Amino acid sequence: MEKEIALLHRADFEFSHIFYFCRKGFEAIVEDEVTQRFSSEELLSWNLLTRTNVNFHYISLRLTVVWVIGVVVRYCFLLPLRFSLAAIGITSMIVGTTVVGQLPNGSVKNYLSEVVHLTCSRILVRALSGTIHYHNKENRPQKGGICVANHTSPIDAIILTNDGCYAMVGQVHGGLMGIIQRATVKACPHVWFERSEMKDRHLVTKRLREHVADKSKLPILIFPEGTCINNTSVMMFKKGSFEIGGTIYPVAIKYDPQFGDAFWNSSKYNIVSYLLRIMTSWAIVCNVWYLPPMVRKEDEDAVQFANRVRSAIARQGGLTELPWDGGLKRAKVKDTFKEEQQKNYSKMLVRNGSVGSLSAETESD
Repeated sequence: MEKEIALLHRADFEFSHIFYFCRKGFEAIVEDEVTQRFSSEELLSWNLLTRTNVNFHYISLRLTVVWVIGVVVRYCFLLPLRFSLAAIGITSMIVGTTVVGQLPNGSVKNYLSEVVHLTCSRILVRALSGTIHYHNKENRPQKGGICVANHTSPIDAIILTNDGCYAMVGQVHGGLMGIIQRATVKACPHVWFERSEMKDRHLVTKRLREHVADKSKLPILIFPEGTCINNTSVMMFKKGSFEIGGTIYPVAIKYDPQFGDAFWNSSKYNIVSYLLRIMTSWAIVCNVWYLPPMVRKEDEDAVQFANRVRSAIARQGGLTELPWDGGLKRAKVKDTFKEEQQKNYSKMLVRNGSVGSLSAETESD
């Protein structure tokens, strides 16, 4: 962009120069690089599952018959089996962690807690027909560390706990999720916050630092983007996770959309509808890369450290790195972002002499 503006301002300012910004504005309205990350990825070919392109609504009678057969298989055979496995996994998780939670703290309780969490997580992955490929297992997160990963779906946590145990961080919920949270925290040192506590940044940081300081506790699992992105890019990491201290263990997760769309568009589907879509897909296929541990450098602030970790995850997962805040999914662009773009443009004008020439002409008049 800067080069194009430099070309525009080699000569004196002309009104035709504004067409460059008009074109950029129209391009942003039609298809900007941010909002398209909050909708399902466009498939190059139809996977007989969802039609993400209007051209796939009807192709041929033969293909329609194949699709109908697929619907029967997925809804009449796979869905009941997967629902049964999910019920077994959730029930086992609640009962198992409640029983283990009654034991006194010690190595036996920790061992049994890990066995229950791993077993139940693997049952839940089977309920999704999950096919997961883990790479570089020698870099798996260790106790007393912080695991950070890109975020696509609520099942990201299940994908990771299928290969190791983590201490979860999140807000206290009600309903079935609340029952699971209250049961699991008895057996494992998860960090759950009340809604009022989540707003107190210093309290959250303090509790996380206390957890990391204890090297006998499981690594904390955090998704610094703060919202689900459609697995084509990695957006801005919130700096809070990188102010805690300790060792960061980056993890890159990349799903294969040909077998099922793991992305949760929370503005379009509630959690029940989303789980139904997941459990009626062909399978959940993904790759997980454990990256080498990273620590904050002496001359780095939290934002720079977060950007360095984000870049490493994006490169490994083949994802596009974007500087935008995932909060734009539900909120308007902050005034600070607008002011930053205005400052950048004004610097370009000054650098190319346009402002100077205009001011000189004004003085001569």
